Amino acid sequence: MPTEEEVQEDLMRLEAYRNQLNALLQQHQILSASRQDHARARESLEGVERAPRDAELLVPLGGEAYVRGTIDRDAPVLIGVGSGVVVAMERPKVSELLAERLQKIDETVRELEGQMQTVDERIQILSQRLDAVARATGGAGHVGGD
Repeated sequence: MPTEEEVQEDLMRLEAYRNQLNALLQQHQILSASRQDHARARESLEGVERAPRDAELLVPLGGEAYVRGTIDRDAPVLIGVGSGVVVAMERPKVSELLAERLQKIDETVRELEGQMQTVDERIQILSQRLDAVARATGGAGHVGGD
């Protein structure tokens, strides 16, 4: 039978794991949004390539505002490279860069999901152990409840 101190340590550990899982979930949401943004940029770039030369496009400004415009196919594409720095690159290079970023995001998401699974398993183990202690001592039921 675990001591009161061991039970308190398990409760603190359980809370820490839950906080860690919440932080991982937030990171997952940020990565998912970033992936969607990068995929949308790549699809838009491909769409521009398929559009007729004189096609008029709606360029989003944000806040559901757009301007009409045409694409200069010979002009480089501007892309952010971090720290607020934007560089001009040729379209094929931008498409390649976006594909690389998507691959890195996917790898990071898989890694993160593995970490989330590990933390979730630890939460389940601790919750079961604390539930067993509560039942053995006539406690009020589910100690590690969600």
